[in-house]
Amino acid sequence: YKSEEEYSQLGSDGIINPESFVDGGGVLVAKTSPLRFLGVQKEIRMGMNNRRENSLTVKKGEEGTVEKIILTEEGEGNKLIKVCVREYKTPEIGDKIASRHGQKGVIGLIVPEEDMPFTANGLTPDIIINPHAIPSRMTVGQLLEIVAGKAGAMAGKTVDATAFKTNEKDIRALLLKSGFKDDGKETMYNGITGEQIESQILIGVGYYQRLYHVVSHKMHARSRGPVALLTKQPTEGRSKEGGLRFGEMEKDCLIAHGAAITLKERFGSDKTTVKICKTCGITATKDRVKGKDMCPLCKGTDIIDVDMNYAFKLLLDELKSMYIYPQIVAQED
Repeated sequence: YKSEEEYSQLGSDGIINPESFVDGGGVLVAKTSPLRFLGVQKEIRMGMNNRRENSLTVKKGEEGTVEKIILTEEGEGNKLIKVCVREYKTPEIGDKIASRHGQKGVIGLIVPEEDMPFTANGLTPDIIINPHAIPSRMTVGQLLEIVAGKAGAMAGKTVDATAFKTNEKDIRALLLKSGFKDDGKETMYNGITGEQIESQILIGVGYYQRLYHVVSHKMHARSRGPVALLTKQPTEGRSKEGGLRFGEMEKDCLIAHGAAITLKERFGSDKTTVKICKTCGITATKDRVKGKDMCPLCKGTDIIDVDMNYAFKLLLDELKSMYIYPQIVAQED
């Protein structure tokens, strides 16, 4: 059972009310489930006391307003509940945008309108793209779209910019009629200094879309957190509050800096102390009767503590399972 506050926005049916604001960990659908490994008969006898809280909640780091709730049934007759949560986002540095010609990219800078370059008519662009993105990718369709969009906007009518179908001369004529150059280029001025920019710049109307990959959904950091059960190393991924992988190239950076201790520390997130028999070089076990460490092979008690990565201990265990005897020659400092 969670706190009373976390269930406060739910309706009488245990489902969140529409237009409710929810954030990370907030309950959307209240539900319980039986304890694991209980048979049906046992479950009926034990009642509600031995059921665990298993509510549907919002993922950590996400928030929004409940847009709609869909109640339906699966093919087998089980009830199915879908909750749609909407979230308002304003474009920020790092968000991904793209034209309809595969010209994807991220926002690198957001500039105040007064500092943006402007035309003689005082028009400022919404987006400035690097001209180096055009020649190698050969997305001529985007240039045609911009020119056709400009011609259509000025003439107040729809322009068909389908490749190989529309006559380029017609679009050029429309632009000339509206008082522009037929290639869509204009003289522009520096928004900060007011000076005229030497080169002619193509400016026009183009359709851009904002993609799902927003920086606020990708930004992640952690200090301490959950570790994987098997390897004792930090979990992977933002959704699991995982660690940031320190890979081979990052390792090379530390080597280049000569930061040997940092290198050891970074690669020791799963550091563990293993008791090793000095005679046999094999992992010792705890004798619970005598209350001391003992070698399972020679039954000796000359045991030494050895620091190692848990992943290495795991490798030793794997080798033992394959009938390979990994012997550690250990000695005290």
